[in-house]
Amino acid sequence: MDAQMKRGFLEACVLATLQKRESYGYQIVKDVPEILGLTESTLYPLLKRLEAAGSISVRAAEHNGRLRKYYRTTEQGQTHLESFLQEKNEVMQVYSYIENAANGVVEEGESNE
Repeated sequence: MDAQMKRGFLEACVLATLQKRESYGYQIVKDVPEILGLTESTLYPLLKRLEAAGSISVRAAEHNGRLRKYYRTTEQGQTHLESFLQEKNEVMQVYSYIENAANGVVEEGESNE
């Protein structure tokens, strides 16, 4: 998958994961679809960006004698995720165009000139 496309999907997947429940880094990596290749070294800078943008909140709590950070989607993050989902139809139109054009299918209103 293209790196730029992957970045947008990773952000949306992390927000969706945290929408379901509060979670921590290692668990987020396990929850996100494997095809995206999310690693902890990719995740933590992404979490910092999402936190700086106000899309997630963070709290620290002790777990087995160690401090663990837990992340949760904020209202702003929920809005961001909803916007991402609303773009699905537009993205599918682009995919449809690419697929049709690659297969030589002419769309209505287009000519073969």
